[in-house]
Amino acid sequence: MNREIKRVSIIVLAMFLALLVSTSILQVFQADTLTADARNSRARNDSYSQQRGAILVAGQPVAQSVPADDVYKFQRVYSNGPLYSSVTGFFPINGQATGLEGALNDKLSGSSNSQFFDRVNAILTGKNPQGASVETTIDPVAQQAAYDALGNYQGAVVLLEPKTGRILAMVSKPNYDPNALASHDTKQVNALYQQLLDTPGDPLINRTIGGNLNPPGSTFKPVMSATAFGTGKYTKDSQLPNPAALQLPGSGTVVKNDNFSTCGPGETVSIATAQILSCNIPFAELGIQLDPQTIKTQAEKFGFNQKLSIPIPVEPSVYPLYTDPAQRAQGSFGQQSDRATPLQMAMVSAAIANGGKVMYPNLVDSIRSADLQTLEKFQARELDQASSRENADTIKQMMVDGVDHGVASNARIDGVKVGGKTGTAQNGANQPYSLWFTGFAPADDPQFAVAVVVENGGGQGQSGSGNSIAAPIAKKVLEAVLNK
Repeated sequence: MNREIKRVSIIVLAMFLALLVSTSILQVFQADTLTADARNSRARNDSYSQQRGAILVAGQPVAQSVPADDVYKFQRVYSNGPLYSSVTGFFPINGQATGLEGALNDKLSGSSNSQFFDRVNAILTGKNPQGASVETTIDPVAQQAAYDALGNYQGAVVLLEPKTGRILAMVSKPNYDPNALASHDTKQVNALYQQLLDTPGDPLINRTIGGNLNPPGSTFKPVMSATAFGTGKYTKDSQLPNPAALQLPGSGTVVKNDNFSTCGPGETVSIATAQILSCNIPFAELGIQLDPQTIKTQAEKFGFNQKLSIPIPVEPSVYPLYTDPAQRAQGSFGQQSDRATPLQMAMVSAAIANGGKVMYPNLVDSIRSADLQTLEKFQARELDQASSRENADTIKQMMVDGVDHGVASNARIDGVKVGGKTGTAQNGANQPYSLWFTGFAPADDPQFAVAVVVENGGGQGQSGSGNSIAAPIAKKVLEAVLNK
């Protein structure tokens, strides 16, 4: 009899332990995942019963929760919502949160594993639970300047700190007001959301880090220069043939320079001159000469083909492995299947300005609990060493020369040396160009790296250029932060 009781006791104890373990896994280790699941309506509704943490810019809330006079206790409010929509995203009653609202939902709602004891303390003390606040890296002066400079163009602007990777500005247009999408009137929100989905230009897409990515065009040429110099077989003075047209091997495609002529006088041209004048033919020739895997590896050192989180997920920029020489030639000046986000091209300029070191891009400085205890403090960290300092400094000077006496002249700022590279990327026959500028300033001690893309040719079809439309936008943003 005692033996049977003992067996039953062991079984009951085992069942109890199994229940304890499974409950602990659900409540502790899987809490963040379950809370973040968009299908978890209970967690979503519970998040409105407590005060959600604020999203801050320079210490001031750009997203916060205020008391509401309805079944939900709090209403999410966005200060200057359209200006910061690319950063905050929006937090809807039904549906998936976006931007930082979505990426850091567990912290903002107070449901993360790291806030477990805060929740317990709130229960024991009878205090109203409250989510953590998120301090962003955004500079309000830079953000406003980028927003104003981009105007009514469809496109995006990103500004980085080269030495840290901190994102100082990220603006995408057309945009939207997150206040309307955070309303408690679900019928109205659903109608507006559908309207935004149907609006030309896709205002819900954050072009700074995603969407239908644009070919980078000639802004990719500094990556090619880094590839060539990294082999040890080329210098900035290395000469390449200088025809007015180049028929690609095994293809009927003929490459021409933007001026439909040679890249300056002479039968040959240096890599430096080809980049300063942004000539396609020499870079196509360079692409044919270089090993395809070597180019791809170099692009990946700058961040291409990498999954990044800032902590908002970033759409990877694309540089494929071109084994076909004709395709590789076109990819060498940012065409073919090359695709890039403005964040990626800002990272290229930032790396060149930072001695070849690519810093991991970051949108959040810190996360603090309701009692101001620091839960997370973000530190600058290196993503990769894209090139040697010597090669980076050579390309850096080439970019300065490109602004000073090359085709990026509209980025010049009086009294400040600016480095930059324009891009005027094709999108197919009769399609408007994508217009680019990426660069840094001041060149003697770079504090800022910028990238601008203007889609749909800036309304000028195939008549506009990166220098005529994108470079002046970048100039205004750099002037604003340099004159703070």
